[in-house]
Amino acid sequence: MRKDPYQKLLDRKRKWSPVQTTAGKLKEGSEETILRALSIRHMELPVGEWIREGLKREVPAYARPVLESNIEDETNHDLALNYVANALGTDPKSEEEVLKLREAWLAHPDHTILKALVAERAIFFVLLPFFRFNGDAGLRTVSADISRDEQIHVASHSLVCRELGLAPSGSLDKLRKATINWIMEPLGINTTDKYLNKKFWLDSSDRLMYEGRAPELSDTKRGRMPAFFEHSNVNLPKYA
Repeated sequence: MRKDPYQKLLDRKRKWSPVQTTAGKLKEGSEETILRALSIRHMELPVGEWIREGLKREVPAYARPVLESNIEDETNHDLALNYVANALGTDPKSEEEVLKLREAWLAHPDHTILKALVAERAIFFVLLPFFRFNGDAGLRTVSADISRDEQIHVASHSLVCRELGLAPSGSLDKLRKATINWIMEPLGINTTDKYLNKKFWLDSSDRLMYEGRAPELSDTKRGRMPAFFEHSNVNLPKYA
């Protein structure tokens, strides 16, 4: 019997448990932006709640197991990113400003599964490569583990939205643009290192939003993955 696409996605998941990381060296010039991007961890639990809220509505019955698993993942991601924030520190102003952005996302009237999809595809899918190119060993490992989960989230949420005939509104797209612009604002223009160039990341977000792909981020698959000798043992997650 052929498996449905939701079950195939669920079968691809790999369980992992976050651990407290230690602070390492961030790429020079990325520090302020990394702290802004880390403040977006306050969106992880709302994304889980949006999925939970979506389950109360009319969603395909066969999609429910993977959506319920996605909710558990968001709790895991929140824990992992809080461990990183504990190691690297936080910026109080960013922590305060991101709560205003979160309120705007929470108040937006688009379908909750659709909000989760846009946040994951066009915000998180930009921040995770940013972490991997510019972060320390602990942050790069955490971002790689979260990326594996988010690939499945985006695929499953895309399928649900397609089946329900959902498309993001113009106002949700404007909120997405405002969010990624705020995060990347400290970078400015950099002509020698594209991974420290604000426009590179804003363009990536646009392409992910409108095309569902950003080929310019393909280097993430092979770039900046920390070798085991770069790690203190406490930075290595526990895999099931």
